[in-house]
Parts: sequence; C-alpha cells; structure tokens
Amino acid sequence: MIKYIKYLSSAFLLLLSLIVFAQDTNTSEYIKKYKDLAIKEMNKYSIPASIILAQGILESGNGNSRLAKNGKNHFGIKCHEGWDGKTIRWDDDTSNECFRKYNSVADSYRDHSEFLASRKHYSQLFKLGMTDYKGWAIGLQKAGYATNNKYSTLLIRIIEENNLHQLDDKKLHASYEYNKSASGNQQTNPPSESDFEPIDISTNDRPLYSNNGVKFIFAEAGDNFSTIARDLDIYTWQVYKYNDLKKDDTLKEGQMLYIQKKKRKATQKYHIAKANESIYSIAQLYGVQLKTILKKNKLELSDSIQPGQQIKLR
Repeated sequence: MIKYIKYLSSAFLLLLSLIVFAQDTNTSEYIKKYKDLAIKEMNKYSIPASIILAQGILESGNGNSRLAKNGKNHFGIKCHEGWDGKTIRWDDDTSNECFRKYNSVADSYRDHSEFLASRKHYSQLFKLGMTDYKGWAIGLQKAGYATNNKYSTLLIRIIEENNLHQLDDKKLHASYEYNKSASGNQQTNPPSESDFEPIDISTNDRPLYSNNGVKFIFAEAGDNFSTIARDLDIYTWQVYKYNDLKKDDTLKEGQMLYIQKKKRKATQKYHIAKANESIYSIAQLYGVQLKTILKKNKLELSDSIQPGQQIKLR
C-alpha cells in the first residue's frame, strides 16, 4: 500500500511538472497566438503590428512572466495616475511596484494601444510610416517606455529574427510565416559596434562604449589582454577577470570586452535564449556577472540552454 501511494505521488509530481512545462510558450507560439490581435490593433490605432508583438514578446517573456500569467499584462504597463482598474504588484525598477491587471490578454493589447495613442510624448511616433519599425523602436526608447538603454536594439532584433515586419504590410501579413531559422537552426548575431554609439575615445584612440552602465571596448585584430591593458591603462588581470575569462584565452576581433567590473543585475528582468547562445554570451550581452546569472538560474557553467528558455537577469 505504501509503495502504491509513493508511486501515485511520484506520478502526480511528474504530471504536474509536465503541465507546468507545457504552459510555457516560445517565441513562435506567442507569435502564432497573438499576431492577429496585433494586426487588429495596428488597423485601429496605426501602431505597427511588428512593434506591438515585439514589445509583447520582450515585456512578457513570451507570455511566461508572472505579470503576464497572473495579471494578463503583456506590456509591463504600470498603474500610473488615473488608473482605477485592477492592479498587481511586481518588483521592477523598485520593489513591489503597481502594475495594471486585466481580465484578458486582448484587454492588455487594447490598453497598450490606447496608452501610446493618448500620451503626448509618444505623439511623434504616429507621424512615422507604418513600416518604419526601426523608427518606432528608437522612438519608444527615447520617449522613455523602458529604462533599458538597449530597448530599441532588442525590439529590432526580435522583429528581424522573426520577420515580424511582414505583418506591417497588408499585402504580406496574410502570407506571413514564422522564420523557423530563429527557432533553433541559426546562431543569433553577437553584439557589434553598429549596435552601440561610442561614449568616449581613449588616449590611444580606442572607441569606448557603455552597456548596463559598464564601459567596454571591441577587440581589434591582434589584441590580447596585455595590449588592451596597456592601451587603457589598467591591469592585465582586470581585462580577463572582468570578462569571466582565463589569462591564457585567445581573443577574437570584434569580441565585446568590459574594462570595468560588470553589474550584478541587468535593467531587464529576463532573457529568452536563442539558438547556440550560452550563459556566458548572455552575461556579456547584458553586462552582468556570470556567477550571478548562474546562481539566479541555479545553473552550472557546463549546462546547455535551449532556445526559448527564460534566463533571469535580476
């Protein structure tokens, strides 16, 4: 009898874990589920469907965040003055912040449209062409939609990796097909100099950049830890330690290298893993200490991650 009870308990836990796993959606599933809703909002409010979906994917983690699951809030919209609807509490820029809670995802999409259309600091966006998704992404960041200084870059990547810009063209959105190469067969492009604007120039004419409030450079041909340390007047050990590398590692041209200690958390809550990404590449992408990401996600450095897996960043 005891063995039978133990068997039932184990079976129940296995079933429960499968149910929980099945509830998580990946990017392709999110797009298929909500693209028609995004197109409907585009037609009514003149907001590109690509932008609506990309924001939904990014802000809700493909609909898997607690805010999305428990509050049906897919766009991270806070209560703000004048909101008299339901609310849900969530740690964001500060702890226990007030966010809007909806009865349905459709309500969240509609409120997102009305939120952008009714606020003056977003008004310039509606003067852009419907297919100018890059202009919209940059404009949203400049208008302060999110505190992440890479918000526009992330939106543009989501759009281009998934061909979402096709949804903005009425001639193309009827035949839209999810870009399967983004689901697991191709490697996501690593950060490059075109993704950032230099904030300064070193005494040796190296462009300096900033990510998550941390200064970094891109390695040049022939670079090693010693040449970088010499050019930037820092210690050799700082270059490899700040980048979670070993002193005998070889550098590649264009490699992103921090010259200050990385932060313990990112401005973004989580990252949805792409094909061929590693915990290390994600740590570099967001300027977050590798050991911190491993600890937050209960992972080992040798662990592989799967496309669509949610990685906590704070």
